[in-house]
Amino acid sequence: MGKQRVLSGIQSSGKLTLGNYIGAMKNYVALQHEHDCFYMIADLHAITVPQEPAALREQSESVAALFVAAGLDPTQAAIFLQSHVSAHAELSWLMTTMTYMGELERMTQFKDKSEGKEAVGAGLFLYPSLMAADILLYNANLVPVGDDQKQHLELTRDLAGRFNYRYGETLVVPEPFIPKVGARIMSLDDASKKMSKSNPNVGSFISLLDSPDEIRKKISRAKTDLGREIVFDVPNKPEISNLMTIYAQCSGQTLEQVQAAYEGQGYGAFKKDLAEVVVQALEPLQQKYADVRSSGEIHQILRDGAERASAVAETTLNSVKEAMGFVAKSR
Repeated sequence: MGKQRVLSGIQSSGKLTLGNYIGAMKNYVALQHEHDCFYMIADLHAITVPQEPAALREQSESVAALFVAAGLDPTQAAIFLQSHVSAHAELSWLMTTMTYMGELERMTQFKDKSEGKEAVGAGLFLYPSLMAADILLYNANLVPVGDDQKQHLELTRDLAGRFNYRYGETLVVPEPFIPKVGARIMSLDDASKKMSKSNPNVGSFISLLDSPDEIRKKISRAKTDLGREIVFDVPNKPEISNLMTIYAQCSGQTLEQVQAAYEGQGYGAFKKDLAEVVVQALEPLQQKYADVRSSGEIHQILRDGAERASAVAETTLNSVKEAMGFVAKSR
């Protein structure tokens, strides 16, 4: 049996956070050595809400460079822009025709992002069909997802099964890959919410490109629970448990080791040390990022990644269109 294929991606909107690094990118790096990996910068997903063209262009390149800076090897994993592989948009339409309105209306992310808005773009509503196309194009066996994306992956599985039932076995039904530790880093100002680059409160997240002083300031102001014990107890001490998870993930220690090291100490000393741990963890990533951006190599990396991704995606798309009865192009 050959390597299993992995597909995942991150939107090119906003600044990537420590949560993106711990919850997704560290796992991308680990997976690339044992699996056939495709990692995309999801710029088509980014435009489900309005984007400034210059900002979208810069952020797309920035995310790609951060992928490399985090440890992704372009010779091991394909790193590419979603918009550089046209099959994503085409298969998205085909999947949309097989998706029921009720399935899209039940999506909690659509409900959350559209709440309180007078007008909502159709792209936000149809987002899950594009996400399904992203995954199915590469016959992905495993899809690294956080808890907030499991519903979208379930729809993808349903669409693959529906297509195969209607047109014959064509698409691989993917499985979720959810890391047990560090899969979800929470906001610094509210541990009931995921750390998000779209949060208007910049103090709620640590950007991967924040300066050491910015990191120290944000962690010093991070919300903590009542009491002063450094104990991992998510139901009763969610804020400190979140900070302990960050400490463990950035230092390589276990939660038990972190707890033992700060037994009898208060939040002040812990947060001061946590800030230095995060600064030290991000320093080599930030240096590598600067090197990648200044060298201009990211453009060739994206070209090579798109070429590799297109070869797989076009094969799948052609199989789907043939199964559905579309007339093949004359050569």
